[in-house]
Amino acid sequence: MVYQNIITIEPDKRGGKPCIRRMRITVYDILGWLAAGMSQDEIIEDFPELTQEDIRACLIFAADREHRLTAVVGAA
Repeated sequence: MVYQNIITIEPDKRGGKPCIRRMRITVYDILGWLAAGMSQDEIIEDFPELTQEDIRACLIFAADREHRLTAVVGAA
């Protein structure tokens, strides 16, 4: 899956946070709901405009972002 087709970033929407398909639902929102214990089906029931693919794109986006983080070792 290419999450770049689903995750959009617009400076004037939600403070430039990554959102789902130009909506006002952020990647952070979805990750927070998952972390709170909501299932993907529960999220989609509450937000029927979302799809399983949208949620999977959020997870891939977060994993990719985590992978790109760099640590400065020995910095004081």
